[in-house]
Amino acid sequence: MMFGPRWIGDRTSAYEFGNTNPNDDKLDLLSTSAVGVANGSVTFTATPSSTTLPNGKQAWTTGLLTTEGSQEGFQVRTGDYIESRVLLPTGIGAWPALWSWKTGDTEIDKFEFHPDNPNLLELSNRINLASSYYTNSSAVCTNCWVKIGVVYGAGSVDWYVNDVKVFSDGKGVGSSFSSYLILNLSIVSGVYHPAPQNSNPITFSADYVRVFR
Repeated sequence: MMFGPRWIGDRTSAYEFGNTNPNDDKLDLLSTSAVGVANGSVTFTATPSSTTLPNGKQAWTTGLLTTEGSQEGFQVRTGDYIESRVLLPTGIGAWPALWSWKTGDTEIDKFEFHPDNPNLLELSNRINLASSYYTNSSAVCTNCWVKIGVVYGAGSVDWYVNDVKVFSDGKGVGSSFSSYLILNLSIVSGVYHPAPQNSNPITFSADYVRVFR
């Protein structure tokens, strides 16, 4: 697919080898063919690959979108509010996330999700070391649409789920924060969460990613 001037989908400096990152519990082999748009939503579809990773494990072809390296080179910055609506996956081994990255010290995980913890979102400020495991069985579940928002405040990063504030870290990102965005579906290799239990495709969808400033 064509991603336009804001997004690219075949590489990121967050991955050790550009399109694979096996030392971070990922079976990912990035390909633009794994990302499609239909009816106003983007869908990432992960499938087993014939490629063997350097650690000897079988890769999964999967998708990632990032503003890093794009024509616009768009970055979020201090004070921005970012919001997305996502359909959480059901397949064991899925690891969807929306996060910021430019270097290792600019990472804010707007959310991470693993279907083996079907009612839990992982919310993390990796700049100033704060995190929360937000659990809510009525708002977070596999095959559920959920709206997640984050304010990148200088003194506190604040997370919202379905328009309700669920975590304020009291740490923030500082006054000069800027970073690229990444929306992706990783597949775990089984170190911290179970790897896929079969070869069935795994999907993750998003209606939108919006930034307000």
